[in-house]
Amino acid sequence: MRKILSLFLCLTLLMTLLAGCSGSETSSSSQQESETITVVDHGGITVEVPKQIDRIAVVGILPFPSVLAMYLGSAEKIVGMPPASMSAAEMGLLGEIFPEILNAETGYTNGSDLNIEELMKLEPDVVFYLAGNTQWQTALEGAGIPAVGISTGKWDYDVLETFENWIQILSQIFPEQSKTEKVTAYSQEVYDTIQERVSGLKEEEKKDILFLYQYDDKQIITSGKHFFGQFWCDAVGGRNAAEEIEAENSTAVINMEQILAWDPDVVFLTNFTAAMPEDLYTNAIGGQDWSTVQAVKNQEVYKMPLGSYRSFTPGADTPVTLLWMAQKVYPDLFADIDLEQEVKDYYKEIYGVELTDEQVQKMYNPESHQAEGLLR
Repeated sequence: MRKILSLFLCLTLLMTLLAGCSGSETSSSSQQESETITVVDHGGITVEVPKQIDRIAVVGILPFPSVLAMYLGSAEKIVGMPPASMSAAEMGLLGEIFPEILNAETGYTNGSDLNIEELMKLEPDVVFYLAGNTQWQTALEGAGIPAVGISTGKWDYDVLETFENWIQILSQIFPEQSKTEKVTAYSQEVYDTIQERVSGLKEEEKKDILFLYQYDDKQIITSGKHFFGQFWCDAVGGRNAAEEIEAENSTAVINMEQILAWDPDVVFLTNFTAAMPEDLYTNAIGGQDWSTVQAVKNQEVYKMPLGSYRSFTPGADTPVTLLWMAQKVYPDLFADIDLEQEVKDYYKEIYGVELTDEQVQKMYNPESHQAEGLLR
């Protein structure tokens, strides 16, 4: 009987030990699984990124470092970004709000160039790159760096939808700081308000809008049908004067003859050009005569805001940029909106940032020199 009892106790002890080992393996496996997060990026590629991310680099998506900083409430984790992103941080508000971003490295990339060896020196935990660039994707994967593709054109250059999808993927990677619901709700509220107010416009009341993406003595570049300008025009109830240009990713070189034929009611100058409204009013660029264009005759030429980034593209300022633009195109329909207060409330409620009066004024009154550094 004692032998049977001893055998039983031995078997029980052995099973307990085996169960303990199995439990330990399961616990270890769970711990290992919990150290990464799996996401499907905008290129449809499944990527595993570390749950603990302390060092971030960006390649090719110029607005994205600003979106990251605003989303995270800090730029301390951003160790690398494109030179054009740095120039916007230096010239706009981002460097004031998060001065640590000015310490990021820029030497590993410029335009379409990527020096993978220099990037690896930064020891990034994750790299965000332009989705669809297979050369970058291959290089990053070959270097063993978790790489997440971010798209700018997947949603047919719908600026709001693009920005919301950027926030969604960041909310997956940094779930403890998720801003998806807040951003989506506010963006939708702004969009719906604008649509409600412009819905009663008759066709002849709708304004023709021209974007000058870049403008200097050598060339005039606008936004055609398949680029961000089309969204802005549609969203504020206007018409894109250059809509007939249907090439993909259609920034297009145009001439003064085309502009005179389109005769736009409103002209918006982006912060990708040093040109200012006064340059059109005084015919100061290239000897071109704007004096007969409706937008010039009626003094309806506007420089786009420069907040956390150049506002023509998707970015943290997108919803309030849309509100600003609607107010410029149809001032009578939006006269009751206190834009300055709206911007302050948006920054505080979404990003936890309290802007001063001076910062808001700087955002909506950019100067010519703030376009400098685009090609650095």
